[in-house]
Amino acid sequence: MPCRKTVTRASSSFRMQSLGHLLVLSSLGRFISGYSDRDRVHDLMSRYPLIDGHNDLALQLRILHNNNLSQVDLHNVSKVATDITRLQAGHVQAQMFAAYVMCGAQEKDAVRLTLEQIDVVRRMCTEYQDFELVTSAQELKNSEMRHKIACLISIEGGHSIDSSLPALRMFYHLGVRSMALTHTCNTPWAESSSKLYSVYQRQNNSLTHFGKAVVREMNRLGMIVDLSHTSWDTALAVLNHSRAPVIFSHSSSYSICNHSRNVPDRLLHELKKNQGLIMVNLHSKFISCRDKANISHVADHFDHIKKVIGAESIGIGGDFEGAVSFPHGLEDVSKYPALIQELLRRNWTENELADVLRRNFLRVFKEVEQVRNQLRLLRPIEVQIPVEEVQNPCRLVLTPPDPRKRLSDKSPISRAQHGRPDLLILAIVLLLSSLFMIE
Repeated sequence: MPCRKTVTRASSSFRMQSLGHLLVLSSLGRFISGYSDRDRVHDLMSRYPLIDGHNDLALQLRILHNNNLSQVDLHNVSKVATDITRLQAGHVQAQMFAAYVMCGAQEKDAVRLTLEQIDVVRRMCTEYQDFELVTSAQELKNSEMRHKIACLISIEGGHSIDSSLPALRMFYHLGVRSMALTHTCNTPWAESSSKLYSVYQRQNNSLTHFGKAVVREMNRLGMIVDLSHTSWDTALAVLNHSRAPVIFSHSSSYSICNHSRNVPDRLLHELKKNQGLIMVNLHSKFISCRDKANISHVADHFDHIKKVIGAESIGIGGDFEGAVSFPHGLEDVSKYPALIQELLRRNWTENELADVLRRNFLRVFKEVEQVRNQLRLLRPIEVQIPVEEVQNPCRLVLTPPDPRKRLSDKSPISRAQHGRPDLLILAIVLLLSSLFMIE
């Protein structure tokens, strides 16, 4: 029996030595055959193509072409950093396209403008065969098998729903699968990281009762809650309230660049508990806190976040078309392989990078859908925001009609007779003036 053990150990040692020799020979073979770091990145990203968490191409289509898709060929679009050709070159297999409208529309026509941006995203993702509109994690995976670029629709800014849960539900039915709770302005129910607008200021109430209802309804629907652009207090409140994992779709590390749009370590730890995801933003001001940056600066954010909460909590949200300056070497969506090459150089494993490229987002999306399935028996939430919290002059306050009003309000005479005596007096004055002029 002892002899058998000796033979077994010897055989095991021989196998380990043989495996080591094979690995050395394989590496040597790759070196001799010219298998470069670039080839390694290409091979990795071919197997695990990128899911990018944020892109504002729809905004640029409005600015440059008034959403007239007939004026452009999305395979090759000038004056932007995103088109089909460059997405393919960058191994971007899925793109979250933002339906964004400016905060100035909050008390005006934000819902209409958001519908128009959803329309242009749906059109570009259904009229071009290289794209495919998807609304579930399984559809996203299926699109990869069909070699399509999957399109996911997000709403960037809770002002787009005009504090209406029915509007939120209708956006979901149109294919929206993520919403950022704020943009650069507060909503009546959530607080922004930006001080650009002085609207809806509140003390110690970063997520109101209605705001919590928005989060619960997004959980019930299966819509990903996005905390990019929210204040840290709002983000913390959501992380404590959401039943599903959340994302920062395009934010970076505050410890590396102390910009209010970035995420401090204390929130990263809470995000880890939530099993959520931070998708690193590439905008230079969020990377280096200056107008200029390079790939090494970007990799510093990845290294720090990995050190704090691990590679399983990291993704990529480039923010192309939504920002004005990007790091040297990462000027458009075709350049993503350069970033992955830098991370490989910094000893990130291929398994870690496969998580960052796509597996982490797929996990979060699936878990959001699992929470939706758990809540499927719940009825739609019917919470309405109090009128005094909205303070929107464009909102019609619905009240029962006055039974004393008998005549049609369409008649100028009836309006004067029922509550507008000033108009009746004006009519009499004009009539008398005309009589004097005739005389």
